[in-house]
Amino acid sequence: MQYTRRKYPIGIQTFSEIRNKAFLYIDKTEYIHRLVHADSKYIFLSRPRRFGKSLLTSTLEAYFQGQKDLFKGLAMEQLETKWTEYPVLRFDMSLGKHMEKEQLERYLASQLEPMEYKYGILTESPDANIRLTNLIRRAYEQTGRQVVVLIDEYDAPLLDVVHEEKDLPVLRNIMRNFYSPLKACDPYLRFVFLTGITKFSQLSIFSELNNIKNISMLPEYAAICGITEEEMAIQMDEDLDILAGRLNVNCEEVVKKLKAHYDGYHFTWPSPDIYNPFSLLNAFADGRLDSYWFGSGTPTYLIEMLNKFGVLPSRIGGNEAVAADFDAPTERMESITPLLYQSGYVTIKGYDEMFQIYTLDIPNAEVRIGLMRSLIPYYVTRDTQTTNTTVVNLARALVRGDMDGMLRLLQTFLSTVPYCDRTDYEGHYQQMLYIIFSLLGAYVDVEVRTPMGRVDLVIRTATTLYVVELKLNQSAEAAMQQIDLRNYPKRFALCGLPVVKVGINFDMERHTLKDWVITN
Repeated sequence: MQYTRRKYPIGIQTFSEIRNKAFLYIDKTEYIHRLVHADSKYIFLSRPRRFGKSLLTSTLEAYFQGQKDLFKGLAMEQLETKWTEYPVLRFDMSLGKHMEKEQLERYLASQLEPMEYKYGILTESPDANIRLTNLIRRAYEQTGRQVVVLIDEYDAPLLDVVHEEKDLPVLRNIMRNFYSPLKACDPYLRFVFLTGITKFSQLSIFSELNNIKNISMLPEYAAICGITEEEMAIQMDEDLDILAGRLNVNCEEVVKKLKAHYDGYHFTWPSPDIYNPFSLLNAFADGRLDSYWFGSGTPTYLIEMLNKFGVLPSRIGGNEAVAADFDAPTERMESITPLLYQSGYVTIKGYDEMFQIYTLDIPNAEVRIGLMRSLIPYYVTRDTQTTNTTVVNLARALVRGDMDGMLRLLQTFLSTVPYCDRTDYEGHYQQMLYIIFSLLGAYVDVEVRTPMGRVDLVIRTATTLYVVELKLNQSAEAAMQQIDLRNYPKRFALCGLPVVKVGINFDMERHTLKDWVITN
């Protein structure tokens, strides 16, 4: 059967444009109806970047403006009966980045001006909070209806300075002053909705507004952003068939590939599997799988914070934490976990209800590979192009089951590239191998616990499980003896794959592999 390829809203975040121009729209209006009729009228939602927060805000704007025609054929058409039109003030903070104090003040003024003009307000006041107060009151007085305030990416002006003790308090005070009228104007407000990536403490940003309902981890809103597996299967079934044809695989195989690359997000537990919408739609539009979300911008603050907290690459995922440890105010965080979680680099993978502790891990292959690529200059070499080319050749050898050939390639590569500033301890090389093997797309784990100790590296391919022990300035035989002495392979006897033991010895002076032993 021949299907016509649909138009995908790549980078389009305006609900009216998507609906009027017949772009694909995944129906989220049932969640919106639930949201606008909830008990609280002050709502906050945290989700990673490019996860549909702006489109959600735009859809709320269309709803409160009473644009009923845009909702034809959607869940909202059946759910809503009143369609009351309210005055809507919408603020987009997403462009308020990399700004100093005066620039940010001018940016806030530029956000206010068009709405002031609409309601006939002429002002020379430099104080954004006074202007916002006057704007809310004027909109209420002119329309006779309570005002809706929508603030998208409320934290954007603060994200790039979250690690700076000097600039953060200054910019934070500006934003706190701007948001302060939301409390005093309560009688004039129908609904206030804020989106962001990080969760700043109410004391620091909303010192007066202590009644904000944070819905970020509520099960009933788990899928308010992103695309669930069920939504993809029902609303994108034809799209799946088209993509399967372009990739020359069957539909079941294409779902498996998409799942490995872009699925795996959970913002509460239990939760449906949620795909990254930006990556998923790009994959359908291009007819191929690529690193779309990570390639659209790795924030520099993430790398800086990894360094600040001394987080090893292998320690980014696979951790346990209580909710207070990761759903925590970013500016007071004592570990990098809140930033990693709220930014989408780790997500919830499990929950122990008895002890109320969550398992956090990297969501999918796209994020894992993207993270590891960004760390190449810090652990392998600044010559990232050569690294990426070498990884392809290493992968070819690994897929063939040629571990010896792969280690020879790795030995040559490490001995010839300009290397980064290394530290002379075994763990550094362990992290370097972790990054390289992660780039191969193989499952890699570091320091896996066994009854007799910890294995340095475990690599699982489609056909083989490799147990790897590393030594520094010793011998490959010493590494192999440790594997045998502690009987590491027994830990993996039930994995269903043949287990191969690999002992590797690093030469610290030459910065590469010196020798290795491989046995079954």
